[in-house]
Amino acid sequence: MNFDLRKFFNDNFITVFVILAVFLIIIPLPTILLDGFFALNIGISVLILIITMNIKDPLEFSIFPSLLLITTIFRLGLNISSTRSILANNGNAGNIIKAFGHFVMQGNAVVGFVVFILITVVQMVVITKGAERVAEVTARFTLDAMPGKQMAIDADLNQGVIDDAQARKRRENIQRESDFFGAMDGASKFVKGDATFSIVAAVVNLLGGAIMGLVYGNMDITQIISTYSMATVGDGLCSQIPSLLISVSMGMIVTRGAAEEDLNDEVVGQFKAQPRALQIGGAVIVAMMLIPGFPKIQMIVVGGVMIAVGIIAARSGAAVETEVKAQQQEMAENKEAISEMEYYKDIDNVYKLLNVEPIEMEFGYSLIPLADESAGGTLIERVVIFRKQFAQEMGMVFPSVRMRDNQHINPNQYVIKIRGEVVAQAEILMDHFLALDSGNVTKEIDGIDTIEPAFKIPAKWIAAENKIAAEIAGYTLIDPTSVMITHLSEVIKSHAYELLSRQDVKTMLDKLKETNPAIVDDTVPNIVSIAYLHKELCLLLKENVPIRDLQTILETLSDNQNNMKDIDITNEYVRQALKRTITHRFADAGQIRVLTLDTETENKIVASVKKSDQGSYLAMEPQAIQKLITALNEQIERVRDVIPSPIVLTSPIVRIYFKKMIDQFMPELTVLSFNEIDNSVQIQAVGNIAI
Repeated sequence: MNFDLRKFFNDNFITVFVILAVFLIIIPLPTILLDGFFALNIGISVLILIITMNIKDPLEFSIFPSLLLITTIFRLGLNISSTRSILANNGNAGNIIKAFGHFVMQGNAVVGFVVFILITVVQMVVITKGAERVAEVTARFTLDAMPGKQMAIDADLNQGVIDDAQARKRRENIQRESDFFGAMDGASKFVKGDATFSIVAAVVNLLGGAIMGLVYGNMDITQIISTYSMATVGDGLCSQIPSLLISVSMGMIVTRGAAEEDLNDEVVGQFKAQPRALQIGGAVIVAMMLIPGFPKIQMIVVGGVMIAVGIIAARSGAAVETEVKAQQQEMAENKEAISEMEYYKDIDNVYKLLNVEPIEMEFGYSLIPLADESAGGTLIERVVIFRKQFAQEMGMVFPSVRMRDNQHINPNQYVIKIRGEVVAQAEILMDHFLALDSGNVTKEIDGIDTIEPAFKIPAKWIAAENKIAAEIAGYTLIDPTSVMITHLSEVIKSHAYELLSRQDVKTMLDKLKETNPAIVDDTVPNIVSIAYLHKELCLLLKENVPIRDLQTILETLSDNQNNMKDIDITNEYVRQALKRTITHRFADAGQIRVLTLDTETENKIVASVKKSDQGSYLAMEPQAIQKLITALNEQIERVRDVIPSPIVLTSPIVRIYFKKMIDQFMPELTVLSFNEIDNSVQIQAVGNIAI
């Protein structure tokens, strides 16, 4: 097996580099290698700065936090190695350190130390500290914005704007962006620590050099100060200038968001876009030459250049502004038209426009955390729990609730849609509790008056800090998620008959066939079609009657197949077969409190029934209907404290016609017949309705 050195080097270059950087701390280096490594350090720093100024998105240079650590280790290794060389070789640590020392000091040690200290302080306090703070804030806001961005991606995916691969890529970028700024927040500590170490190294170089010169070098004080101060300043600058460049790069990358151009083009373009500011600024500079002592020539030159650039930018901008706007508008319209045309050339994309979600919930942006499981929201979990309860109670599994954000509604608002149309909406306040008067309130609590959305009960929004006081005062408190799920559950219950599809009926039959194939094979479709069964089940759901006992429903339809021409009559037979279910649903503690119709009123309703080829219908005089509605309202108001949810009990032949008539005025009113009440329940009539 041949060993490929080139492949090994390419695959492990960074690993080898980091190991060598660590070994610089231990292994003494000759000055010629130190010069080479110092040149490499400066080159890498300049390269990183140029890259950060030319990238358009921070994620294009996502290795920057790790690169920051690697370059810091490399600089520390060089710093320690150069310190060893300074102390061991009488201040000689290579030509680059010597050149830096001579260039900055200019023969004056005080000037050299002051410059070194200023560079170090600027790098630590100004640039690194600022970049650290920007990275910290950006990381926090990026994390807070993740739920909204995730929901925006889901919305684009649902609308067909992007495909699954693009959605996956966007989600990955959101996660990478959060991780990047979080890493930048911590990586800035490396640069700050590096600057601190440089100060320590400078002190060691100067004091250690003085000791070495006096004890081992036989040098006088003047020579010691000259030699070791020059080496100390040169060594400090060799480490701090690359560190300063890295700090500037860090500041560049965290202060720039996603851009369409590199930094150079953006700066030039945005300054040229403000010619008036250039002209005013130039005029101010020229006017400042009138201040006594200011150099007139320099002020005139600087101000004149600014004014000239402003005039040139204004002329060029004015000449092309109208043309550019027209071209941009035309291009935008053409691009939109072409892209839309290309998209809808695919007939499958046209069919996507026809999709209607059975149930939708749309949220303002303030309510997104309630539905975002990653942010601790429990709304989705509560919907799943309610689906299970609803299936056990009503015998129907309602479809998934599509949840998405909506930027066009109030931030605190949510909207519930059935089949694409709004059926309910409300506003809730985060960090508040909905307070309901339980009837035992002993003290009024300040809050924002509102109406509970599900049952239209007067209520208040109480701030979280007043929760304990409100509970002590006797209020019933409901959290925002519970308010929303209660409202959604009531909407689903009242529109369950619209949500039941024929496919759902087919699925229910398939499940029943697993345990009782005889009834299904005998009834469907020989006696009852799926379409007819679907209508029958919808009639039951519309009056809040559970359809869980599908076997009994099919048996009743089979037994009454001669009456199936009038589905309303068939529905009455089915309801009577489900009397135990209906009784259990509407009875309380073994009794049921009802309002009844008097005999004369029932006779008038029966006498008003007309028959046609399509079935029977009620043809009652409007005046009689108005009197009946008035009498019904009077009885409901009289017994409202006894029966919060009124129930009207009629004879079997009257029930269907009375219900159809009353639905126009009171669709939520429950109407039962005597044959739908089980004998084990005691009927208590608390009112009688008479015209």
